[in-house]
Amino acid sequence: MPYCLSRLPYLRPGGAAIASIALLALLGCGPAGEPGSAAAPESGPAPAAALTFERVGRLQDARIDEASGIQALGGGRFVVHNDEGTRLFRIDAAGRDLGELEVGSANARDWEDITRVPGPDGPLLVIGDIGDNSGSRKDVSLYFLPEPADDVEQASASHRVRITYPDGPRDAESLAWDPLSGKLLILSKRDKPPRLYGVPLDLALWKHELRAEFLTEVPGFRPPTRRDIARNPMRGMWVSQPTGMDLSPDGRLAAVLTYRSLYLFQRRGDESWVQAFQGQPLEVIGPPGTHDEAVGFSADGRSVYVTTEGRPAPIYRLPLPDRLP
Repeated sequence: MPYCLSRLPYLRPGGAAIASIALLALLGCGPAGEPGSAAAPESGPAPAAALTFERVGRLQDARIDEASGIQALGGGRFVVHNDEGTRLFRIDAAGRDLGELEVGSANARDWEDITRVPGPDGPLLVIGDIGDNSGSRKDVSLYFLPEPADDVEQASASHRVRITYPDGPRDAESLAWDPLSGKLLILSKRDKPPRLYGVPLDLALWKHELRAEFLTEVPGFRPPTRRDIARNPMRGMWVSQPTGMDLSPDGRLAAVLTYRSLYLFQRRGDESWVQAFQGQPLEVIGPPGTHDEAVGFSADGRSVYVTTEGRPAPIYRLPLPDRLP
């Protein structure tokens, strides 16, 4: 990690703490953390200049003002949710409104991501109530919902499992389904580097409480630069932290979103995600929003879609080549 940031204690963004960190970063610090010395060179994955985001539309429903999760349903349809409230919003790939779905039997303390898994009677949506800005929740929740028909306006969560972490509370905004390992994956946000946890689906479908398994740290995100911090001192320190994650339908690619970039990790051969997340990802700078938190593959795995907090929020598409570098 460049500068002297790795020597600072765990801090949440806000107030004088961030201002102090930003000042240290702008001054620079050497190997021993001395202010005023030359900053360490930037490191991390090289940006993928050949891949670029294209804006394809906007979220037309004005009630979507804090989009935190997006999930493909097939047929060019998606669902999106805010981080507050218990509604899912159906949209097409350009953000046109296809109707809402009120989710009963579910609380919404901090909904941060959504994924789709196979169930015994058909596909299930899994809503991750996993946000924990203060790092104080004794457990977080996953809500399971049978994928509803297009004309249904209200449905109930069929199951809830409370999740604890083996190493204490974690703030997370990233939830994805791995069809190859049979696990739901949760990636933490505020840890440096982020920490990856696994929850076996076969247990999560019927148990009411589970302890997630710590799998690995994910070190491949490029640290904040002086320019990032100078541009936005309050948010610049957090541009490398994950705000959303999805896996391709075949489980071979992972798209991890941050406030600055999208990172594509590739599983090669018979690698597990524990191994693949140790490799250097492909970094795609953008899209240009400052609050990008929702990311999802298309149903065919050929594109990645991103949307952001705010109203009206744009939708961006990243077309993927047949083969990544």
